[in-house]
Amino acid sequence: MVDGGGCCPTMDLLRSEPMQLVQLIIPLESAHRTVSYLGDLGLFQFKDLNVEKSPFQRTYATQIKRCGEMARKLRFLKEQMTKAGITPSTRTTMCPNINLDELEVKLGELEADLAEMNTNTEKLQRSYNELLEYKLVLQKAGEFFHSAQNSATAQQKELEEHMHGERSIDSPLLLEQEALADPSKQVKLGFVSGLVAREKSMAFERFLFRATRGNVFLKQVVVKNPVTDPLSGSEVEKNVFVIFYSGERAKNKILKICDAFGANRYPFTDDIGRQFEMITEVSGKLSELKTTVDIGQLHWANLLQTIGYEFDQWNLLVKQEKFIFHTLNMLSFDVTKKCLVGEGWCPVYATSQIQNALHRATLDGNSQVGAIFQVLHTTELPPTYFRTNKFTSAFQEIVDAYGIAKYQEVNPAVFTVVTFPFLFAVMFGDWGHGICLFLATLYFILQERKLSGQKLGDIMEMTFGGRYIIMMMALFSIYTGFIYNEFFSVPFEIFGQSAYGCHDPSCRDATITGLIKVRGAYPFGVDPKWHGSRSELPFLNSLKMKMSILLGVAQMNLGIILSYFNAKFFQNNVNVWHQFVPQIIFLNSLFGYLSLLIIVKWCTGSQADLYHVMIYMFLSPTDDLGENQLFPGQKYLQLLFVSLALVAVPWMLFPKPFLLKKQHKERHRGQLYAMLESTDDSFELETHDHSHGHEEFDFSEVFVHQLIHTIEFILGAVSNTASYLRLWALSLAHSELSSVFYDKVLLLAMGYNNLIILIIGIVVFIFATVGVLLVMETLSAFLHALRLHWVEFQNKFYEGDGYKFSPFSFCLISEDDD
Repeated sequence: MVDGGGCCPTMDLLRSEPMQLVQLIIPLESAHRTVSYLGDLGLFQFKDLNVEKSPFQRTYATQIKRCGEMARKLRFLKEQMTKAGITPSTRTTMCPNINLDELEVKLGELEADLAEMNTNTEKLQRSYNELLEYKLVLQKAGEFFHSAQNSATAQQKELEEHMHGERSIDSPLLLEQEALADPSKQVKLGFVSGLVAREKSMAFERFLFRATRGNVFLKQVVVKNPVTDPLSGSEVEKNVFVIFYSGERAKNKILKICDAFGANRYPFTDDIGRQFEMITEVSGKLSELKTTVDIGQLHWANLLQTIGYEFDQWNLLVKQEKFIFHTLNMLSFDVTKKCLVGEGWCPVYATSQIQNALHRATLDGNSQVGAIFQVLHTTELPPTYFRTNKFTSAFQEIVDAYGIAKYQEVNPAVFTVVTFPFLFAVMFGDWGHGICLFLATLYFILQERKLSGQKLGDIMEMTFGGRYIIMMMALFSIYTGFIYNEFFSVPFEIFGQSAYGCHDPSCRDATITGLIKVRGAYPFGVDPKWHGSRSELPFLNSLKMKMSILLGVAQMNLGIILSYFNAKFFQNNVNVWHQFVPQIIFLNSLFGYLSLLIIVKWCTGSQADLYHVMIYMFLSPTDDLGENQLFPGQKYLQLLFVSLALVAVPWMLFPKPFLLKKQHKERHRGQLYAMLESTDDSFELETHDHSHGHEEFDFSEVFVHQLIHTIEFILGAVSNTASYLRLWALSLAHSELSSVFYDKVLLLAMGYNNLIILIIGIVVFIFATVGVLLVMETLSAFLHALRLHWVEFQNKFYEGDGYKFSPFSFCLISEDDD
């Protein structure tokens, strides 16, 4: 069994929660309720005992399919609510809890009702749109016929006047007069009317002309407003057309062309009286249909509004039930005992809570037999579980993004809570920018209850999730800003007067030349005069560079010390004495000594060249240091450190492979003795022996692996220390960018003594500060701090090859799960 042990509270922060493997034997009649109560508790991770079975071969496949069908119906209801512009209400309903069977029946009825309503509405809307088009045809074509008939009447009267008057050379011929006098000899033309899309009207006209060889007359009238097409339901710009033809053959061609172009044809009469009757009749039908459609839409919207009040409850119920049946499918079904057998992991501290949930499920389900809770002994690696809150969860996510901690491995998130925002602040140090960042994140913290239930988008969602990280980054930035004495790159004498002043009254510019120390050191942080003095700027940059080295060496030492605690916890004495000890010696013989020299130089005010000291420490270790000597006995201390560094390299390389080989032989010999002494567990030992003891120990592979590890550490000690210089580089870049925006934008605009230029300068300064310094620089410093933690810090001790504790919990059900 994985021992939960009594860990002290301090160690609980460093180590994951003690876990245990548990077997649950659940009676069949209370299995559903038991799993449901465990889902509410959210502290039990089930193991899949039916891996060899496909999803369709499992016990509850039918129930899962049933829940899937109910989820489909809920999606249909949600689509209808979205179409109606209705959102599910979050108010609590007073309706009693509904079970799955009742919900299934209700969803089926609602789907059928809504489908019928939609079908009827579509039919009525189509009829309404057809009548609208028909009314347009009657109006537009009627206007054309009316104007044509008036024109024909006027022409006929004119001809009759000529016939009764004197004959002239322009009078009609005899045949024309006979044709006018005998209507039976006139040609009777047929016509087709309807609407066609305006974008197709030109092609429609050309096809008619070519198909009939010009033996048709087409009249088109533009409809000003778009018309709702009965078939597609979309608004289309159309023209009303009337086609005159002669003969059945031409009519058939016209009808086929109308169908090909999607033109809607409507009947029409040339009788003016009948036209007015048809318009009146169509208008009445339109009014009736409009009333019917409106009543139907109102009933449809009221039904969806009622559904919206209970939709979230139904949706959650279906998701929970589907989640429960998926979990039940992971349990083994015992046919003879009519029970389900499950295995899973749970924290040791949750034992009583899980047992209470099992007991409650037995009582509520009126089961005669209770569920059995049994702890199993296992050598399997448990999952990793850290108890976090809304403050620490974001820092834990930073670590988990690199890799999940192995069970009981040291948790880097404990240190990341402090070191991550601090290293960020070293690069971002400006208390003006820090205050802006703090105010921005303060809004998210104060509005977290409101914003947590909203969809914010990808970028805002990430920002809101990391609000406490940003808050810590802002607070540390204010602190380092006070140390750097920078407020939007402007220094202030906050903690007292500067230690420097003019050497005589004639000194006009006390920020460039002629400065002498006139009082004690500035109480806190960098003296404000250092920012204005060009002679002091190299010292300020040197201060940041050396501080970066000190911070880097300190954090790498912390990583190696944590590797020691890991090795001691897992009782790996080989790593303790042949990995931790030589690593700490090698690192501090070089860079620990460099850190010591930096501190001594700061304290003594020496002008020694540390580059020269470190280079010739290896090239000429026995030479005198001369003016570069910082303290007595430095030469002999350097010889000691060089010797220790040279000894640490073979110490890391050679002993560990031989010791591992010795341990392998002893383990194999001990297993053979155990097999001879005991036969009760012979099968278990034989299995364990086949999996571990009989594996051949490949000494060459182990030695090459250790060689690679040694070379990687030696080169990494140098490269990682140099990597921490990014703290100095980004701090310098941030300070210079801030100074450029202040000097070249704000001060330059102030110098023109023009209000418009001043306003423009302030706006540009604000946008540059927010866009570049508060957004881009924040992201840049964040990524660099992330790199320093993942690569330079965590690679010293953190393996991150575990797997996360994923309990069965209803809280993990998201809105997108189906």
